[in-house]
Amino acid sequence: MRLLVGAAVLAVVAIAAVSAFAAGGNAVVKVAPSNLGRVLVDAHGKTLYVWAHDKTSKSTCNGACAQYWPPLVSKGRPQAIAGANSKLLGTSRRGDGRMQVTYAGHPLYSFVQDTKAGQTNGEGLTDFGGRWDPVSVAGKAVRKGASATSTSGGGYGR
Repeated sequence: MRLLVGAAVLAVVAIAAVSAFAAGGNAVVKVAPSNLGRVLVDAHGKTLYVWAHDKTSKSTCNGACAQYWPPLVSKGRPQAIAGANSKLLGTSRRGDGRMQVTYAGHPLYSFVQDTKAGQTNGEGLTDFGGRWDPVSVAGKAVRKGASATSTSGGGYGR
């Protein structure tokens, strides 16, 4: 009996260690459907946004801005899965030292009022001095009335 319990404990510890290693703090970017078409989302299916105020790959959203629009951060190299383009993924160091995930040179953020996968409640908002839009697979802003593959998205310097 003792041997069985010991084996079970070891199995649980091994599974936990493998899970922690696999997660590793690396952010995941993938593509999923939304009411605006196919957009980039994080590992939990939450929509990812770009902010027009960011003119380079370096984020300008800090403090209260980052509380409402949390940056997508990664401890290691971010992963592109399920349709996201790994060649467009990168990182940029934030003012607090964390590495923020970028896509096509744009820092990525989620929105606190998107509480379920597929929501795009932040689309078109102009909080903190710039427009927020979900991101297409091509790395462009997705806006109502335009397809997710649209090349519209001016103001992002790309």
